[in-house]
Amino acid sequence: MSKVFASLGMSLDGFISGPNAAPDNPLGDGGLRIHEWVENVESWRERQSIGGGESNADDAIVRENFARAGVYIMGRRMFDEGEQGWPDPPPFRAPVFVLTNSPRAPWVRQGGTTFTFVTDGIDSALAQARKAAAGKDVQISGGAHTVRQFLDAGLIDELQIHLAPIVLGKGVRLFDDVSPALTVEPARVIHSSAVTHLTYRILRG
Repeated sequence: MSKVFASLGMSLDGFISGPNAAPDNPLGDGGLRIHEWVENVESWRERQSIGGGESNADDAIVRENFARAGVYIMGRRMFDEGEQGWPDPPPFRAPVFVLTNSPRAPWVRQGGTTFTFVTDGIDSALAQARKAAAGKDVQISGGAHTVRQFLDAGLIDELQIHLAPIVLGKGVRLFDDVSPALTVEPARVIHSSAVTHLTYRILRG
């Protein structure tokens, strides 16, 4: 059966974005530093329609996640921050379901990406995503509020944290207000000179 997984970059002091995030300041002040490691890997550059890049341990992680994800779910804030900057085709190359309170017609892009806006909650979004994923995994992309909702509802099977060796000092923390009943076990650690990839299985019951 397909899995639901979340995959997020994080600073050493626990932030997944900096303060003052907005469409003209994606990931907030200093937040792009969390993802510097990904900018030069081959698989990410391919999805950005840019040539070149390195083929290394970090690249293998990115390539693996692109291969396993048949569909994506994200919050409206993440969509709003990315809408201006994503190329066409966007890097997803798969259906994307956007959680929102404001109805909007689907936004069709090249490369197999259609953004569908879901106004009736995470259960509806996940049901639609599983159907669209055609047996592949569902990736919860962010932001923090969206991932917390899925964690608190017990709907995530696997959590990936890409821990960057930087300190932001302030911003948005992933685990603020997450239930202390959340229980995880380490599944994999992959380290490079730029980032440490931590994978945890979510335990239930």
